[in-house]
Amino acid sequence: MIDKTKLPSRHVSVGPERAPHRSYYYAMGMTDAEIQQPFVGVVTTWNEAAPCNIALMRQAQAAKKGVKAANGTPREFTTITVTDGIAMGHEGMKSSLVSRDVIADSVELTVRGHCYDALVGFAGCDKSLPGLMMVMLRLNIPSVFMYGGSILPGKHKGQDVTVQNVFEAVGAYSAGKISEEELIELECIACPSAGSCGGQFTANTMACVSEAIGLALPGSAGAPAPYDSRDKYAEASGEAVMMLLGKNIRPRDIVTRKSLENAATIVAASGGSTNAALHLPAMANEAGIDFDLHDVAEIFRRTPYIADLKPAGRFVMKDLFEVGGVPVLMKALYEGGYIHGDCMTVTGKTIAENLESVTFPTDQEVIRPTSNPLSTTGGVVGLRGNLAPEGAIVKIAGLKNLTFTGVARCFDCEEDAFKAVENRYYKEGDVLVIRYEGPRGGPGMREMLATTAAIYGQDMGDKVALITDGRFSGATRGFCVGHVGPEAAVGGTIGLLKDGDVITLDATKGTIDVALSDEELAARRVAWKPKPQNFGSGVLWRYAQVVGSAEKGALTHPGARAEIRCYADI
Repeated sequence: MIDKTKLPSRHVSVGPERAPHRSYYYAMGMTDAEIQQPFVGVVTTWNEAAPCNIALMRQAQAAKKGVKAANGTPREFTTITVTDGIAMGHEGMKSSLVSRDVIADSVELTVRGHCYDALVGFAGCDKSLPGLMMVMLRLNIPSVFMYGGSILPGKHKGQDVTVQNVFEAVGAYSAGKISEEELIELECIACPSAGSCGGQFTANTMACVSEAIGLALPGSAGAPAPYDSRDKYAEASGEAVMMLLGKNIRPRDIVTRKSLENAATIVAASGGSTNAALHLPAMANEAGIDFDLHDVAEIFRRTPYIADLKPAGRFVMKDLFEVGGVPVLMKALYEGGYIHGDCMTVTGKTIAENLESVTFPTDQEVIRPTSNPLSTTGGVVGLRGNLAPEGAIVKIAGLKNLTFTGVARCFDCEEDAFKAVENRYYKEGDVLVIRYEGPRGGPGMREMLATTAAIYGQDMGDKVALITDGRFSGATRGFCVGHVGPEAAVGGTIGLLKDGDVITLDATKGTIDVALSDEELAARRVAWKPKPQNFGSGVLWRYAQVVGSAEKGALTHPGARAEIRCYADI
């Protein structure tokens, strides 16, 4: 039995003075024995907004069984999500990145207010994964994360398809390449089940991160959402959190500089989402670790790209699962010397110990050994130069040409850029510049999948480039550079550009420059005036007042470095 007098829940359940609090627990049918046990929050991002989260309630019930079996008392609650696939391409996307921090804040408030001793968290769509892992590190109570699972692929003309294909079909339709009937046929079959987007987009990227960083049970990220085997992992996650509570193994014991490097490595090796370069620094901040975009980019640069996953490759998360899941990908990286094996995980064992029983299968094409990579450089690389002194990020997985020089076509919001693309008001050799979409300027740092997918659908994906101080979906492909900093809203170089400026991107050298002298840039900076903010109240206004740069992870608070007292020690 765990000594409850040393846990946070003693403040709401132990001693005569807590009789009023206990009366509320009796009102919910709890027994005296349950009240005397540790309280474990079981949080999900379940909702009916999108298929990403629809299966999470079922998995939460299994986790509660695991907690109960290990002599804990589970207390289920939910928090919000904003689903990118539905928020994409309009003002709703301004809410997406903001939701990451709202998720973390809301879970923190629930746990603090009710004095829970441990946490099991289930997430589905993009920002909910880092949001839950961030708050686990912030609270630093024993915690286990679990991904809700990916969607099954659709089938169209004998090929696996995902929502990425639907976004690109919109561009193909606007270019007259497909009929409206074919577009409708595709949209009706692309997403055939519950679960998050099936390619190595942001949700699956961060699901891989959850295992590589040690916060999720090995293998738990792999099975598609509809599979019953997910319930076994959920139940085991409930049991695992009680083991961690008994041994006092906390998230900050697990997430270290080395484990963050492991996480960045798996992103690069799988051709994962550029959004990881935003989320990993934010998670590091919660643990008080310095780990910014440039640290992430350095690991991306030295990591081989070995997992042939969409959007650049041929396979989806279901295929990865069928050849052994994330542990097999980690085994390949560990055997190649790219993974730190001495990092602690939620099993109570190290990465190396967890991988002892894993064998790399040679009769499959989804994952290559590091000795025979798809490319020797990671699928995502960092850029820096006079156009982005704070850095930028680009996914190069699947790119044939790693350099691009073209003339700027400037747009001050995504809608204007999308309209130009839809009407084909651009030409080969252009560098489309979408600015005032950064964390502060958006506000909310929107993703540009609608625009990039339309370009690809018009067969112009390798003929133009696109740069933005906003973000890209994990489903984006093409020479698309995001996270350009400083952002336009604070006077960054991207806000000084004019139509016709010559921009050079070099993913081999890691540079992003505009052919302007320092004197010309200084003169333009003097003439530059801030763009009026789009919001004068509400959560988006508040976010714009506090959010920091993409370089550091779009942070909204100082993190563990400024912490006076950790919640776990109250």
